[in-house]
Amino acid sequence: MLVLTRKKGERVMIGDDIVVTVIDVRGDSVRIGFDAPRGVSIQRAEVVNAVREANTGAAASAAQGADLLVGLLNRARKPEAAPQAPSAPEAAAPTTPPAPRSPGAAPKPTPPRPRG
Repeated sequence: MLVLTRKKGERVMIGDDIVVTVIDVRGDSVRIGFDAPRGVSIQRAEVVNAVREANTGAAASAAQGADLLVGLLNRARKPEAAPQAPSAPEAAAPTTPPAPRSPGAAPKPTPPRPRG
């Protein structure tokens, strides 16, 4: 780092097209002016750092929100559990067809189930 002592009105050249001028000195505060081409960005370090931290926080928050959204979408897209095919013993169990009824016969009443 180059350290210089300058008085009010004195200038420092950076390259061929950037001029830094000491405008005023009051106590422990110095006012400086910059002459630079439009394409050269001049920012205060504390502003750049604050913006960087805000962007990092926003990116982390957005990533968390995106993860949450992806999780919700994945849950919504999962098909409901399909009925399982019967296991081998159930599949092998013989089924008996219902007894034939005579035409016009009423079906047998079902006895009530005990509550409990």
